Amino acid sequence: MSAVDQLPTDTRERLMRFQQLQNTLQTLIVQRQQLELGLNETERALKALEGVEPEKRIYKSVGALLVEKDKDTVIKELSEKKELLEIRVKSMTTQEDKSRKRVLELQKSLQRELGVEKPPS
Repeated sequence: MSAVDQLPTDTRERLMRFQQLQNTLQTLIVQRQQLELGLNETERALKALEGVEPEKRIYKSVGALLVEKDKDTVIKELSEKKELLEIRVKSMTTQEDKSRKRVLELQKSLQRELGVEKPPS
């Protein structure tokens, strides 16, 4: 029998919940990082377009195709995408912060309950 199996049922359930919360937090972190990468890419594209003369041809990737687009249209689309990504990153950061707080609270509670002291930092 493992040490976990010897714990009271409610403590085992709280440990399982703690592990679920940790997994959720990791997922949120990865999702936020992916959104931030997309945001950075969009910002770089907008920056690159600043130096492009209005009469130059602009091509936008659409699936496996490159489609010619008007510079103003591309800038508008990228600006809207950037705004949406900024909102999503902010939302994801808020979720991540709340999840991190719940993980830490449950961790402290379990440490007290199990009599485990946190090692010095």
